[in-house]
Amino acid sequence: MNFIKSVAKFIFRAKVLIPLIIIAAIGFGVMAVRNKSAEAKADRYRTVTVDKGAVIQRITANGTVNPVTVVSVGTQVSGTVVKLYTDYNQPVKAGQILLELDPALIKASLAQIEANLRSVEASQRLAESTLKRNQELVSKGFISNATLELNTRDLDVAKAQVSQIRSQLDREKTNLSYTVIRSPINGIVIDRKIDVGQTVAASFSTPTLFQIAMSLDAMQIDTSVAEADVGTVKQGMPVKFSVDAYPEREFKGEIRLVRLNPTINQGVVTYNVIVDTTNEGQLLKPGMTAQVSFVAAQRDDVVRVPTTALRFKPPKDDKKDDKKDNKKDDKKDDADAKKKAEAVKAESKSTEPNTASAPNAKLAAPIETRASGAGGRRGVGTVYKLNDKNELVAVSVRTGVASNQHTELLDGDVKPGDKLVIRDLLDRAKK
Repeated sequence: MNFIKSVAKFIFRAKVLIPLIIIAAIGFGVMAVRNKSAEAKADRYRTVTVDKGAVIQRITANGTVNPVTVVSVGTQVSGTVVKLYTDYNQPVKAGQILLELDPALIKASLAQIEANLRSVEASQRLAESTLKRNQELVSKGFISNATLELNTRDLDVAKAQVSQIRSQLDREKTNLSYTVIRSPINGIVIDRKIDVGQTVAASFSTPTLFQIAMSLDAMQIDTSVAEADVGTVKQGMPVKFSVDAYPEREFKGEIRLVRLNPTINQGVVTYNVIVDTTNEGQLLKPGMTAQVSFVAAQRDDVVRVPTTALRFKPPKDDKKDDKKDNKKDDKKDDADAKKKAEAVKAESKSTEPNTASAPNAKLAAPIETRASGAGGRRGVGTVYKLNDKNELVAVSVRTGVASNQHTELLDGDVKPGDKLVIRDLLDRAKK
């Protein structure tokens, strides 16, 4: 009898306890799945922390290192190089002989002109004596005045011929002096384009024989800046640059001139910027490529967001999930969010900065970034945070000065210490 009662109690307890155990097991299983899903979402996104600090906007460009003054030495006469007195990298003084051209042809022409000069001078002397003799005969009435007039004309022609031949003689003597090429300045030879035995022709244009730099102690960098950035480049602005020959060293310079003449290449407008720099130890060589950096704008102790966070876009599957979640929200909340987004857009178009921060809102349609860190201009952007469920929440922000690393935050529901999403590891794995 006791045995039957014990069995009945056991069966009754089993009917009650077993369903409870099953329900509890299911509950624990669901919670575990949710926790794993939340942890998986948390591990899926890589985040960075918003902080305060300096934002420095830099303009970078490539340029060429050149001497400040370079003189191209040419020749005004043609001839064959017979003597060469200097070479590459040699210092020269003003007036120093650099080379000599063969003067044989010019000397032969000079001898011919001198012979012609002697001939016309003899004709002039004959015309003078004839005129003098005929003047006496006219006074005695032996010849007419018409003959005297012809003698005067002959003398004038002879004098003109003498003047013409003498000018030719002076010109040829000058050409003879041009066969000796001299340095016009004190400097150093950086290029030599001829050699002994080479013939140079100066018929149509002056050929370049040497290039002489006045000094290599001071150099300049010729670089180009895009028209979008030229407004921030000013005369006297400090510049930093590096060259491939000394990658570990940073050189300093200063902007001397922003040339007004633009360069247009396939519709892209750039302006030539000249940077002056010293060349201690003559480490910088002509023709080196310099990577130039200008500090266009700087903001100190401002709230800054990582520039990569402004470039982040959620994957397509997350956008679909966000739409499903947004359908569950009230229509009124969605309308308010849209109005707030439009208000932020309108504020970004205004020229006066608005320091009021926008309230937190989940945007149904995130605002596209108009100004990222690469451009460095003020505009509207969208960043993404993770909520308590590790779900993406879009936050509209207004940005200011930007660099490759950080962007100044002017307005938005983002504060120092917040973590912003910069990468979706799952989306990268799919790709």
